[in-house]
Amino acid sequence: MTTDTRSAKRSQPLAGIVVIDVTRVVAGPYCAMMLADLGATVIKVEHPSDPDYVRNFPPQVLDAEGAEAGSAYFAQYNRHKLGASLDLKHPEGKRLFRELVAKADILIENFRPGTMAKLGFDWETLKAINSRLIYTCISGFGHEGPHTLRPSYDSTAQAAGGLWSMNGERNQPPLRVGSILGDLGASFYATIGTLAALRERDKSGIGQRVDISQQDSVVTLTESAIVNYTVEGKIAEPLGNEHPFARPYGQYPCKDGYVFFGSYTDKLWRESCIVFGEPELANDPEIDTMAKRFDDATYERRVKPILARWFTSRTKAELEAIAGDRVALTPIKRIDEVVADPHLRERNMFVDVPFGKVSVEVFGSPIKLSDTPPRTDGAVPQLGEHNSEVYLNWLGMDAARFDELRAQGVI
Repeated sequence: MTTDTRSAKRSQPLAGIVVIDVTRVVAGPYCAMMLADLGATVIKVEHPSDPDYVRNFPPQVLDAEGAEAGSAYFAQYNRHKLGASLDLKHPEGKRLFRELVAKADILIENFRPGTMAKLGFDWETLKAINSRLIYTCISGFGHEGPHTLRPSYDSTAQAAGGLWSMNGERNQPPLRVGSILGDLGASFYATIGTLAALRERDKSGIGQRVDISQQDSVVTLTESAIVNYTVEGKIAEPLGNEHPFARPYGQYPCKDGYVFFGSYTDKLWRESCIVFGEPELANDPEIDTMAKRFDDATYERRVKPILARWFTSRTKAELEAIAGDRVALTPIKRIDEVVADPHLRERNMFVDVPFGKVSVEVFGSPIKLSDTPPRTDGAVPQLGEHNSEVYLNWLGMDAARFDELRAQGVI
């Protein structure tokens, strides 16, 4: 797609904002990358001998000679960042980090609470260094509360936030959601909170701490489970592909796989009956209302056989062509089908990013701005690749000190 000429005349929303990213894995790196997508200069700081261990995660991208060039997983969450190395435990490293913080707009970290304090960089210290700093901290249970020091992974958040307990098949043990929603949800909220703090700083001139908990984030992903309990005392349990109060609404088999079908309202059910050539079913007195179709016995005896008649002899593509533009019927796509999806391709949801001597295809940005679109093609940094640019050019360090710190292993 060509870039709108208007975008060339307007800078990106976060142009001029500098972010120090000392995060690892996903909950943190993704937040920082979203800010980079929107124009911020993001400096990814890694220990010179103990970098982000996601750099070793599969799949590894191979260069022309067949050698491993780097982790595509790492690339997916770290495009167009500047790579800087720094030992935060070394006295000179601490001094240098203070200089970075003093000049930055945002600092993002996802260490276990207390780690930054042990390094000498608790929030009180940081805001004394730079009163305009926005300090975004992401952790399993947040920086306030009785469980703040507990270690956490994505699965910890899914377990502690209630999502795990309600996912899976009916009457079977619960299943972890098959994506890292604990990490991703925290990244989303960290980005929103950071932008809100940045907007407030525009007015007050004062920064603040943005405290994001993975557990908090997962709680907000449980849909109706909280109010079902607080209002009616109902405890959410695994329902498989069913919906707690809507039918038909779920996964249904077809000739070459499965589709999602969600015509549970009377209007959509009526339209579906027309689309599949049985308009008279909309007025059938046994199934003509939402309440009747949701009844267990009626659903099993009347509705499911109708859906089988409509779907099982047709492929996903045929069903999408017949009904996809008129009712909520969507093929349940494998990842290969998702990557080949022409609609996603048209929306630039898959992009090639440079990674050393190779490139890797990763997902793009779902944020679509008409005049200042996110950038999604920036290179993925190698460890310490931009030390000269960060320390000499941006920070203004003299060359002798730079060489000394490098010789000491501080950078």
